Amino acid sequence: MRLPSPEDTFLNNLGRIYGTYVGGFVAFVILLAVLEQLGVPDRIIGYLFVFFTLAVYAGIGIVTRTVKVSEYYVAGRQVPAVYNGMATAADWMSGASFVGLAGTLYALGYDGLAYVLGWTGGFVLVAVLVAPYLRKFGAYTVPDFLAARFGGNFARLLGIVVLFACSFTYVVAQIYSTGIIASRFLGISFEIAIYVGLAGILLCSMLGGMRAVTWTQVAQYLVLIIAYMLPVAILSAQKFGLPIAQITYGAVLQEITVLEQQLLAGGLATAETLKPHLAPFTSLDPFNFFALIACLMIGTASLPHLLMRYFTTASVRDARRSVGWSLLFIFLLYVTAPAYAAFAKLEVYQNVIGAGLDALPEWIYTYGRLGLVDICGAHAASVEAVQAACAEVTGNQGVLRLPDLAIDRDVIVIATPEIAGLPYVIAGLVAAGGLAASISTADGLLLALANALSHDVYYRMIDRRAPASRRLLIARLLLLGAAVLAAYVASTRPADILSMVAWAFSLAAAGNFPVLVLGIWWRRCTSAGAIAGIIAGFGVTFYYLVMTQYGGMPEWYGVKNISAAVFGLPVGFAVTILVSLLTPAPSSEVQALIDDIRRPSGDPVMRDRTA
Repeated sequence: MRLPSPEDTFLNNLGRIYGTYVGGFVAFVILLAVLEQLGVPDRIIGYLFVFFTLAVYAGIGIVTRTVKVSEYYVAGRQVPAVYNGMATAADWMSGASFVGLAGTLYALGYDGLAYVLGWTGGFVLVAVLVAPYLRKFGAYTVPDFLAARFGGNFARLLGIVVLFACSFTYVVAQIYSTGIIASRFLGISFEIAIYVGLAGILLCSMLGGMRAVTWTQVAQYLVLIIAYMLPVAILSAQKFGLPIAQITYGAVLQEITVLEQQLLAGGLATAETLKPHLAPFTSLDPFNFFALIACLMIGTASLPHLLMRYFTTASVRDARRSVGWSLLFIFLLYVTAPAYAAFAKLEVYQNVIGAGLDALPEWIYTYGRLGLVDICGAHAASVEAVQAACAEVTGNQGVLRLPDLAIDRDVIVIATPEIAGLPYVIAGLVAAGGLAASISTADGLLLALANALSHDVYYRMIDRRAPASRRLLIARLLLLGAAVLAAYVASTRPADILSMVAWAFSLAAAGNFPVLVLGIWWRRCTSAGAIAGIIAGFGVTFYYLVMTQYGGMPEWYGVKNISAAVFGLPVGFAVTILVSLLTPAPSSEVQALIDDIRRPSGDPVMRDRTA
């Protein structure tokens, strides 16, 4: 009789382990709340939140370190569906979701719902079209599948190019959000804060690969969902006596609509500067609104780092169940984000707009000194700077008007507890949640980058005889190099978080979706067709994105570059289908492979090499 291994013992006690973890985290938050009441400075509270959570994540990474290839790349394919769903949710709910989504809903109102609809709807495509079949295939990476399905390393290389482009863009956004949070709560410059956050990211992912990242992400999900839902629950309870913000959301919207009319009537806003929160298509026209939804949905089903999560389950059935659990855990945050944005806007309209320039709340100067809040076109670094800037603005009578205030949308979530006057410990908790969201996604993305370069380039294309120890060393060195490069790019502040993330989705959608769907569902799809489709679809999208953002090229038909895949997707499908029909059909062995992938029962097509 086989004795239970340490891994079996760990898996059998997951509920107890993470229950203890949640209890300990809640006790830690209560302790900090007591310390705040005893007069411990806010700076110390911020340091404790940031460094304690980073230490916990790093500790999990160290404890779950591994030297086994299958555990490093796919967590040994032993992750239960519910925990894989939780880890996927943490991997998915990046700084863009935690930090950027509510800020975008704050700024765009109704139009920001395109992000919510696109990101949640995408998991339907993941469950129906892609994830179970890649799990049945049994690969380590998406380029692995492309190489086997389309017969050779050229398809693998193109898959790596797509993976690198979308994952690197995405990870820059995560490190950027980490820098924003760390700079605020550690009181250091944004450029230095980026590398502080990077240290925590690397400790989670370098030693244990997917195994360490998986169990760290479960812990991070628990932190981020508590941190996200608690502030709006408190605000809802304070205002309506019901701590369920999703239910009181409608009443908040009604109050915002009334306040918007009052601001217009009182001369504190103009029709040109006030975008009604509930008015549709004020920032995005209908075509761009639905194009963005489509690109985000399809991009969701194409992101390599997300699809890798479904390689870690024990079976195809568990892969399907993981998608369902993922959507449930993601839903908890996404159904809260619109309420979060609405409560933040209500607080600003009620307590900030109309205030005297010499009586503005302290949080404005806190974030103004970081360059994240501007008043009258200048950073709100001090009372004197604000008054000097507004003295030169026509029509300003010494009070803050809506057109005078510009808040970086990426700080709305972090700043809302301070805007609403909640205890500082709540602001620190939100910062811890934002770090958890950013770090968890950055871990997954960096792992996808390093795994593709070490497994698909080094092992598959350069040295097929490389021992496991050398493969893992190469993976860790490449992960470190990609992380440092991404941190440098993030320090240049290339764009807002949500825009960078939307670019990643368009690149993944145009480069991966046509060949993944046709490769799984159309046996007649050929290698030449797939290669031509990737080059054409990804190339068109990449060209449009780069040229409109940096090359001064005008938009085609008014399509914003966050929906660049609108052009690349149809091109990718059309070229793949056309070239496939003009070239010889795949071999009978490849067609049998596709039939086997689509059959839910049976062993994976590829067997793990654990040497």
